[in-house]
This record gives sequence, C-alpha cells and structure tokens, in this order.
Amino acid sequence: MISIASQFLFFIETLLFISVIFMHLTRKNFTAIFLYAAQALIISIALFYSSLREASLLLLVVTIITFLVKVVIAPYFFFGLIKKHRLQFSASTYLNGPTTLIILALLTAFSYSYFFQPLTSLAPDDGNALLLAMGMMFISIFLIVNRKGVLSQMIGILSLENAIVSFVYIARLETTAGSQLGILFNILIWIIIATVFASMIYRHFGSLDASAMRHLKEE
Repeated sequence: MISIASQFLFFIETLLFISVIFMHLTRKNFTAIFLYAAQALIISIALFYSSLREASLLLLVVTIITFLVKVVIAPYFFFGLIKKHRLQFSASTYLNGPTTLIILALLTAFSYSYFFQPLTSLAPDDGNALLLAMGMMFISIFLIVNRKGVLSQMIGILSLENAIVSFVYIARLETTAGSQLGILFNILIWIIIATVFASMIYRHFGSLDASAMRHLKEE
C-alpha cells in the first residue's frame, strides 16, 4: 500500500513536471515566469512540509529564504526586464510544436527506461516520482536548447535547478542547511547578473533572440 508521504511526493513532482511541459507550450514571457514561480512555490511547500515533519528550525529558515529568492525576487527581476524592454512574447523555438511534443514524450520515456531504473534504489517507495524528476531535468535542458529567447533560456536554467532540488528531495540525499543557503545565495547573484547582462545585450543589439544575434556584429 502506498503511503500518504509517497502520494504527496508523487503529487508534488507531477505538478512540477506539468509546469515545465507548459513552459514549452507557452509563447508568452509572463506565463513562463508565472510557471517558474509556481514551480518555486511547490518546492517551498515541500520544504515547509519537511521542516514541520522534522521539527527543524534551520530547514524552516531555508524554506523562507527559498520562497523569497525564487518566488518573490526572481519573478520581480524577470518582470522588470520585460517591462523595461517591452518584451511581450517569448522568442520562437527552433522546433515546431508537434516536433517539440514528440521530443518531450521521448525524453519522458527515456527517463523511465532501464538506463535509469537503478536510481530507484535511492528511494524504493518513491521510484516513480524520482524518475519523473529525472524527466523534468531532461525537459528543462531541452527548454534551454530549444528556445531562442534569452529570457526563456534563463527560466529553463532555473527550472533545471528546481528539478535537481526535487530529485535530491525525493531521494532524501543529505544536504546541510548551510550548503542550501549557499546555493540560494549563488542563485540570487546569478539572477541579478543574468538580468543585468540581458539588459546590456538588449540595449546593444535591440534583441534578446539568440538566433538573431548570430547575425549581428559590433560596430
């Protein structure tokens, strides 16, 4: 019989997986950012649940900082980037919609193939959720590769980080509160630097489309 905790983990991972699928389907920057914020909120809820279950004050602090960095600060910077440069829509993808969906299905199937079955030994009771997290990693990487817009690529990188966090959480791999805070600090610095760099690119080239910038040269 599947425990309530296992059902909770699978439900959490399913929501995360669906969010990254919709990141591929949406063409609007606003929607992509909201989906990332939803991902981060789900991660925060999972960490909050763990902090209550383990009665850990340090984990609760990590949860609060995770919420502030990922759910509040990151979308704030991204929305500011859109407002500043009037970016209404995400850049197009290299592959069309049907081809993208086929690849997403193949990546999901690959994550459940026998190549990754040994990973379920890390969490025998939550093997399906663990492999779904692996699929989320692959699909987030594909989001980075398939999107032409720099902002979408940035969101793909952060989605990949969320996928890794969910994998570690489900596998119950030990991480100290200090290391988690260090990772969150690095993410915050990366978000600030990435948005500033994206603004510089837009001011210089007038575009955040990676494919268009290949044809631009500095005068």
